[in-house]
Parts: sequence; C-alpha cells; structure tokens
Amino acid sequence: MHVVVQVLLALLASWGLVALGWLLLGKLLTPDLGDCPVYAVVPADGDGAGLEHTVKGLLWLRGNDWTRCTIVIADGGLDPAGRAAATALMGRATGVVLCPTERLGEYLTQKG
Repeated sequence: MHVVVQVLLALLASWGLVALGWLLLGKLLTPDLGDCPVYAVVPADGDGAGLEHTVKGLLWLRGNDWTRCTIVIADGGLDPAGRAAATALMGRATGVVLCPTERLGEYLTQKG
C-alpha cells in the first residue's frame, strides 16, 4: 500500500513541476507590449466558415493572458449568415470588432 501512495505522490509532484514549468515558459515567451496596441486580424468572407473557431481560439489565448489584442474581423464580403455569426461573436466578448476590409488600414491607424 505504501508503494502505491509513493508512486501516486511522485506522479502528482512531477505533474505539478511540469505544469509550473509550462506556466513559467508561457510567461517568459509572452512579450511585454507596453503601450503599443496589438491587433489580430481575422479575414472573413462568405458564410464565415472557420470564423467562430478562430475567434474562440484567440479569445482563449487572451483569457489566459497569453496575448492582449483586439480581434478585428475583416469583412471581405460576408453574406447574411456570416455577418450574423460575426455579430454573435462580437456580442459574446469585448475587444472583438467587425471592419470592412477596404477600411482596415484606416481603422488600424485611427485606433493605434
């Protein structure tokens, strides 16, 4: 019985060290952005296939403090279904915006 407990404790301790190392490595690789704004531009057209998956992935990164960025959905011709998906994504989280592709440069220089 003592051997089983010792093995379990060793596994938990090693897992804890790996988790701590992973967190420290993530913080080490995450740059300090200071006052410089960062934008993640997600091009979208048609029905917005893959849009939800991409934005949710970026939101996950932002939620874990691995990045601090504004997520810009670049509308390159979204149809009504794609626009509805983009609007739903904007309603779920702050820092997600929709911008027409042709005005993207203007948006980034205006906000930066």
